[in-house]
Amino acid sequence: MSLIRAARRSVSVLALVAVTASPVWAQDPGPPLPYDAERGVFSFAAGLERSLPAVVQVTTLSTSSGPTRGEAEPAPISGGSGVIIDAAEGIIVTNNHVIENGQKFTVDMSDGRLLDAVLIGADKATDLAVLKVEAQGLSQVEVVDSDTLRTGDLAFAVGYPLGLDQTLTMGVISGLGRSGLGDAVEDYIQTDAAVNSGNSGGPLLDSRGRLIGINTSILSGGGDFLGLGGGNDGIAFAVPTRIMMFVVDQLRASGEVRRGRIGATLGSLNANRARELELGFVRGAVVEDVEPGSPAERAGIRRGDIITRIENRAVANAGSVQAVVGVAEIGAGLTLTYLRDGRSLTAEVAPRETVADRVQAGSDEVAALGAVFAVAPDGEGVLVTAVGSGTNAAAQGLTAGDRVAEVGGRPVAGLAALAQAIRDARSPVRLTVTRGGETLEFRIEG
Repeated sequence: MSLIRAARRSVSVLALVAVTASPVWAQDPGPPLPYDAERGVFSFAAGLERSLPAVVQVTTLSTSSGPTRGEAEPAPISGGSGVIIDAAEGIIVTNNHVIENGQKFTVDMSDGRLLDAVLIGADKATDLAVLKVEAQGLSQVEVVDSDTLRTGDLAFAVGYPLGLDQTLTMGVISGLGRSGLGDAVEDYIQTDAAVNSGNSGGPLLDSRGRLIGINTSILSGGGDFLGLGGGNDGIAFAVPTRIMMFVVDQLRASGEVRRGRIGATLGSLNANRARELELGFVRGAVVEDVEPGSPAERAGIRRGDIITRIENRAVANAGSVQAVVGVAEIGAGLTLTYLRDGRSLTAEVAPRETVADRVQAGSDEVAALGAVFAVAPDGEGVLVTAVGSGTNAAAQGLTAGDRVAEVGGRPVAGLAALAQAIRDARSPVRLTVTRGGETLEFRIEG
């Protein structure tokens, strides 16, 4: 299976709805389906038509990096769709992968106008980007809270797929809270509304034409990354408006997204891991590691804890936690529910912004230079307790069990002295250790 970005796409075919009354419906029919009495047909057109003028085609242009014949104008390198969420300010939301590597951007309006657009900012972690155009007479969509969605709701995808003009497809919401597809912050809406190459960045609408998500990718049983050899298999994903508005607001305010983290490495609970831990369930996030001095450590979270809820949202896997942490206000407390030794416990964790500090110091450990250090069991000095694979420290040959003697020529007797010496040292840091009676010296970038 390959995850296929819906870039250069739009939508495809017309949907035909057959309505059959069941015995239950006959007893309690509820609200009727939208009906156009003049034409004698069931139709969602009245709600959707208000939003269609806000759906645009986005073209990304860039100059060639290879030999040219003197052409100065940028050439199209990718395209997709977008949707206007603020007509007064000309604000358009699309996907990051639609505008990536672009130098110039143009927007084709549904009324035939071609406008130049300016990139306000982009966020790779959520695959979202914000463009701005200067024009009069723009339309916008109404944005609703995606947390109100339910599996089984009708959903409509709009965009410019496969070289076609604006296209509308219909399906249902197949699932919510999908994650584990490769991006840093994932809480996708899954739908079977047809989404194809060109639909990227276009809106996913509810049956009243209101924005519930931004179409981002599809899962295909065949073909390559752009979907040239694989078609729509009825599995498409959209970024929900809950995440979209967090990102858009920050990009509009500062051109970048400030995102907090709690300092815990998480793994997804699956059947094999559940058997190892002798658990009777397979949904949750396993704490694999906790950074020294991190919010997670200060809240008492430990390796082996299993997070089951965050902010009263059920945790299906590690992505469920990151989907909440990744759009939480920095410094605001998040309530975690977790299991430890069969007991259900709660903790409040306040995400903090990622900092460039090369040293993360906790009460019992220091993480720095791609390694973890702790006080030696005999209380004499500091030992290397772990070295990250693929790090410069590992490449240099530093190993767990090495006893630290000096950093940058300064003797190191404890964790506080080690942390300060690493902070003060110039890169590469000169680290002197003893190993089996032998003194070794390493120069580690960091």
